[in-house]
Amino acid sequence: MYEKIDAYIDRLIEDSRPDAPMWNIESIRQGKKPHWNYIDGCMITALMEIAAIKGDEKYFDFSERFIDYYVSKDGAILGYDVEKYNLDDINEGKVLFELYEKTRKEKYRLAIERQWQHLLAQPRTVTGNFWHKLIYPNQVWLDGIYMAQVFSAKYAKYYGGRDYSDVLAQIKNVRKYMFDEIAGLYYHGLDCSRSVFWADKDTGLSRNFWLRAIGWFAVAMVDIIEIIDGEARREIANIFSELMSSILRYRDNDSKMYYQVVNMQDKEGNYLETSGSSMIAYAMMKGARLGVLDEKYHAFGKETFEGICSRYLDFDAEGKLSLGGICLVAGLGPENNTRRDGSYEYYISEPVVENDAKGVAPFVLCYTEILGGRRTV
Repeated sequence: MYEKIDAYIDRLIEDSRPDAPMWNIESIRQGKKPHWNYIDGCMITALMEIAAIKGDEKYFDFSERFIDYYVSKDGAILGYDVEKYNLDDINEGKVLFELYEKTRKEKYRLAIERQWQHLLAQPRTVTGNFWHKLIYPNQVWLDGIYMAQVFSAKYAKYYGGRDYSDVLAQIKNVRKYMFDEIAGLYYHGLDCSRSVFWADKDTGLSRNFWLRAIGWFAVAMVDIIEIIDGEARREIANIFSELMSSILRYRDNDSKMYYQVVNMQDKEGNYLETSGSSMIAYAMMKGARLGVLDEKYHAFGKETFEGICSRYLDFDAEGKLSLGGICLVAGLGPENNTRRDGSYEYYISEPVVENDAKGVAPFVLCYTEILGGRRTV
């Protein structure tokens, strides 16, 4: 089975260029010009982990060429508009730290500073959390913790005097305002103004538990746990452990995967979804490796990974390996897009695709944990 996965990863880089990655299905479908984005950031993060685990320079060389294409000598970034105040655009910056350490290209350090200055200016909710985007005012999404806080933790470690207080505070606020004590799960979004159409008028919360949003949050926490130390690490580890324990009750008995709408396993139209299942599996295996989860969670994560392989990793009509079962995209609003209302019907209506990096990248990260993982920031 692992030889098949190796061949699949090789296909990802052989069929991709920096200006045309095969894994960015959204950009392909929408005809977008090359631009700095979180989807590519997810994939390059995974490829750099594979490079470190397997000791194969082709993966690192591809990753460095990819990022080099987007970053100019002065640290300017192709297709990156700070004034959109989009947390998604911070995610790709995570890889700049390691690239700078290994290549010593000054432009990567300058690009890090550009992204940090963006975060310093990012609008905040009354809770102190970042707005998800300028077009989503006063809103906290679980996705945003992954998009911004892993970068923030790395910046604090290397350039910020190891002050992790803001990273911790934003995660604690998510636990305080977005966690459902009965379900043991997190809602996708919170509108602190309680005014947007999808939000509950009393709590500000969205209506359902979307798997990938919970997956983003889980991966954010375990990646941050690897980076930071001290009391902040212990507090985040407690929040992370609670989620990993509670989500197990929703695991499918046969495949060991998780459903698109996590707690509605038997409802018509719901399906076992690859990206979120991969994220949970990766978080469990990595959490066990880091010692913040019991060793049994490595076995739980591995079972989920193997379920994904059995169900969704197969040859396509052209005889090439493909990974399916991936929700292309899901979100909440904005105001002029009332279809994205956080309902069950909305979440199951979004396209299900193959080979999109939102599923492929966490799947590859799972594979790195199967191979033993590494300690890195």
